Amino acid sequence: MAATKDYDAAAALAVFHESRTGVRGLVESGATAVPSIFLTAATPSPQSPATTAFAIPAVDLSLPRSDTVALVRAAARSCGFFHVINHGVPAGVVDSAVSAAREFHEQPRAARSALYSLEPVRAVAYSTIPNAPQKGAPPLPWRDTLRVRFGPGEAPDLGCLPAACQDALQEYQRSLTEFGKEMAGLLSEALGVGTERLEQAMQVEGWLMVCHYYPPCLEPARVVGSLEHTDPSLFTVLAQDGVGGLQVRRDDGNGGGGEWVDVAPVTGALLVNIGDVLKVVSNDELKSVEHRVVIKSAQDARVSIALFFNPAKRDKSDLFGPLPELVTAEKPARYRSFTVPEFMSSRRDHGHSRSSIEQFKVSLSQ
Repeated sequence: MAATKDYDAAAALAVFHESRTGVRGLVESGATAVPSIFLTAATPSPQSPATTAFAIPAVDLSLPRSDTVALVRAAARSCGFFHVINHGVPAGVVDSAVSAAREFHEQPRAARSALYSLEPVRAVAYSTIPNAPQKGAPPLPWRDTLRVRFGPGEAPDLGCLPAACQDALQEYQRSLTEFGKEMAGLLSEALGVGTERLEQAMQVEGWLMVCHYYPPCLEPARVVGSLEHTDPSLFTVLAQDGVGGLQVRRDDGNGGGGEWVDVAPVTGALLVNIGDVLKVVSNDELKSVEHRVVIKSAQDARVSIALFFNPAKRDKSDLFGPLPELVTAEKPARYRSFTVPEFMSSRRDHGHSRSSIEQFKVSLSQ
């Protein structure tokens, strides 16, 4: 439905959150029109240009170590995203986690609503997380999210989740912890600073898991599943079903925005992307690329699980900036050092796109 001058978006948003049933609740209610709080000011294109031929690189962990490092280096420097195959995480563990995430979001609304909360500090919370303010963007994405924080500190009590979800998500997080350590080592080697360097500097941990559910939509081209953004992490590991909808912005090489291209799901693969913190730490050697999710289907829901690997060092005395080994006379430091709280504050103030790390750039014209 179109917005009118009498439409009160704030009131509509409050009513939506008070329902505590998410976007899935709208679908369950049989709504025949998309509420204005989800409608974009400009219609996005859910399809990549037909002339675009682009494939996300693949990294095979069964290859000799030197070959794997070379593949990681090339992918992280070129497009910031890569599929990982033969990764050692049992297929059953990944599939069970994705199925458990779907099961949570498709359980009766009364069970979901008990966990509905917009407070990010809770160990387990379910909600439709509002979009960060952005011109032309709707207040809400067409997406519900289950957030689970596995740290720091004691592991969360997942007793509020269905039994199948508890076991599957915990097992997935445990398996991905080992995978994340392996990936941190490969990325460290790809930077030429030794296998243990990133771990020594930051103590890489995968504590935050978000299980996204993108319900089918009768007007998919008029909503966004996720606005364009970069991740705040060192790197993110994504598991997804086969529905599709993830897109990345391909760099045009001239400092412009570039075109959006689809990231087709690859059966059995985990998808890794570089985050803003690693972009800074690498002194711009590695790319943190804007990406988004568009709704592809009027019939099928998309499910994905993102696990964010971040520095465990988070005190005010823990500073992060370009690794000294990567700063030379020919390539001086591109960013000043900052703390994790300072960085996250910049994300809140400047949005979730490239502008948030621009605040830490050093002028090289002096």
